[in-house]
Amino acid sequence: MDKEKLYREWKNEEKIAHIKGWDFSHISNRYVEENNLPWDFKAVIKKYLTDEMNLLDMETGGGEFLLELNHPYSKNTAIEGYKPNVEFCKNKLIPLGIDFKEADGAGVLPFGDNQFDIVTNRHGDYTCSELKRILKTDGLFLTQQVGAENDWELIKLLQPEIKEMAYPNQYLEIRQKEMEEYGFMC
Repeated sequence: MDKEKLYREWKNEEKIAHIKGWDFSHISNRYVEENNLPWDFKAVIKKYLTDEMNLLDMETGGGEFLLELNHPYSKNTAIEGYKPNVEFCKNKLIPLGIDFKEADGAGVLPFGDNQFDIVTNRHGDYTCSELKRILKTDGLFLTQQVGAENDWELIKLLQPEIKEMAYPNQYLEIRQKEMEEYGFMC
């Protein structure tokens, strides 16, 4: 392919790409990864979630997944720390009556103790001590996460100067042990 044609294709992709929040629909049917999971995270959440529960969605992206849960807006809270998504969330979620706060899942969470019945976190960071603090006594933390080696081959190909994985402790056995040390049943 000549450089000029490649440049035109790139500029066309740039025009149609509308990445806002966690909406990648412009590449639908061109890239598949998450759809081949052996579970349906939404179905897992809905198995436990009732309309009376206070729900926190951590690192919500643009709130797309949260909205798919069809949970009463007044019972929804979301956090997002990625700056490009924060304003998007403020404009999208707050007008619906969803409590939204700018926060990173790894830090101190801007909530009171024992506030949530259920906390969801698809694959963002979290701190066990903060989860323990904000969850009600019988509260649930549901997460699916990605592993330490997620996209590692691609990273090595595109950025060969990177020699260490960004999240070396992101293995099920390590995270499960950590959760158990904080009194979570896994």
